[in-house]
Amino acid sequence: MNTSAQTQCAQWRQAAHACLERGDLQQAGQLFQLVLDEIPGDLEALQVTGAAQLAAGHFIAAARTLRQAVQQAPSLFVERLRLGMALERLGQPHDALTAYFGALRTAQNQGRWLSDETTASGLREAVKHAMRYVDTGRLAWFRRVLEPLQQRYGVEQMRRVEHCLEAYLGEHSVKTPDPRQRPKFLYFPDVPSQPYYARERFPWHDALEAATDWIREELRGVLAREQSLEAFLGAPPPGQSQQAMLQSSGTQPATWDAYFFYRHGERYDANADACPRTAALLDSLPLTRIRDHAPETLFSVLSPGTHILPHTGVTNVRLVTHLPLIVPPDCALRVGGQTHVWQEGRCVTFDDTFEHEAWNRSNETRVVLILDSWNPDLTVAECAAVTELIGAIGDFNAASA
Repeated sequence: MNTSAQTQCAQWRQAAHACLERGDLQQAGQLFQLVLDEIPGDLEALQVTGAAQLAAGHFIAAARTLRQAVQQAPSLFVERLRLGMALERLGQPHDALTAYFGALRTAQNQGRWLSDETTASGLREAVKHAMRYVDTGRLAWFRRVLEPLQQRYGVEQMRRVEHCLEAYLGEHSVKTPDPRQRPKFLYFPDVPSQPYYARERFPWHDALEAATDWIREELRGVLAREQSLEAFLGAPPPGQSQQAMLQSSGTQPATWDAYFFYRHGERYDANADACPRTAALLDSLPLTRIRDHAPETLFSVLSPGTHILPHTGVTNVRLVTHLPLIVPPDCALRVGGQTHVWQEGRCVTFDDTFEHEAWNRSNETRVVLILDSWNPDLTVAECAAVTELIGAIGDFNAASA
């Protein structure tokens, strides 16, 4: 852009600001449209022009302009709200729903729209409308996902799944039978609540335990190649540490490393190829398999002096099993306040939605094989429904991002 055009854009911008100060949104929008003609991606111009187009009832143009603004700056929750309004008026309920949900989530993550006090007075009615729209729309959305399974298995077989969905959407409060149980994501109601599960509930434990020696042999090959390991918690954000989750009781830093076979449902092919027998055995087990979520299977490597501090997991629809492979003295797991001392070659299964922690107070490395499987108190029909439901929740959240 040449100097003359830059000067002209600055003049239009100044005049538009003057229009906004006296409440003339339409004239400001027209001036900012001139800016957009010269600078197509100008964010301020997109915001004001989109608002003016919406106010004038030019919904197609408003949706196009506001979508550009949101794509450029996803944190703009007011523009997300206005985009939802335009899409609703255009008769696009699915897109309006995800736009409204994205607006509410983005605002509330920034401490806004949590109450009348945190919502600008001019937006309160629009925000409340968006909340009602999202409450109704999400429930209908996820019920449509479950409908084929209701037809296949019957409504009664889906009763607990329906209660699970309603709790997730806040239709009623989550009341776990045990206060130590605090799922972060999805609570499945009306199943027995307990920190540890009897091994008799998992017939496949026998095959896993029988393979302990050669699984440990492949593990030792992994430990000999330290570059194969990665931090279980990932890299901390800039300026932060992992101390909120880990603590050291010794002189060296706390370290929790992992060698993944699957994570969030994604197979780590190179790791599996390096441990073929372990990988093949894991693939033969009845693990939880949910698109983009599960299974999660790994060698969990806890360095000397490392304490994984108390925390809770995401959902009780699946349980966590440990096969201890290398267990020095003074290492243990505590779930719901009940301490379990690992025994090499002996599986332990627990519900990680109970507060739990683990420690290695020895001077040696501790390693367990971790895998997740369905809660045995769910039926086949319920497992199928939860698989579809969690996948749909992921899709909805991604569409609203």
